[in-house]
Amino acid sequence: MSLVLDPAAQDLLFREARTANTFTDEPVTDEQVQAIYDLVKYGPTAFNQSPLRITLVRSPEARERLVKHMAEGNQPKTAGAPLVAILSADNEFHEELPQLFPHFPQAKDAFFSERPVREGAATLNAALQAAYFIVGVRAAGLAAGPMTGLDFEGVRKEFLDDDHTPLMVVNIGRPGPDAWFPRSPRLEYDQVVTTV
Repeated sequence: MSLVLDPAAQDLLFREARTANTFTDEPVTDEQVQAIYDLVKYGPTAFNQSPLRITLVRSPEARERLVKHMAEGNQPKTAGAPLVAILSADNEFHEELPQLFPHFPQAKDAFFSERPVREGAATLNAALQAAYFIVGVRAAGLAAGPMTGLDFEGVRKEFLDDDHTPLMVVNIGRPGPDAWFPRSPRLEYDQVVTTV
């Protein structure tokens, strides 16, 4: 193989990593979440806009409020995870661009003055960051259970505001009993890659 990354790390991050459906009750600490963020914050986004926002759901009261917005089959997963993250896109990310893109601070107004443009950019780039976040969770030796089976508008009203668009909920922790569904097939290289 021509990959530089150690095979054990390849397995941890990709080949053996799975979406967890059950979790142990071992807590996920703030220090672990900080380490995950400190790793994944370097993933690229357009104009370095970094629109991902993470809402950690820890308290029993907040968990109960979130579970009611999850699809029925996802409710037990979210109720049983030691930590749940709501990943959202900040549609006002452009306010941070003078700090994040200092060599061209005018980008804030030159490219992102209109809300529909910001919403499209925020959704795309926060989705990229959400993928980095999932890989970061795996790098911390934890399992991630990302889910989009939820009432997005209900979650937005319950936990966010009009400037944030929820993208997914990610359950985080150590995998519990029967955590894995059978792995689904993947497309092969020649089904995906075209050379022109």
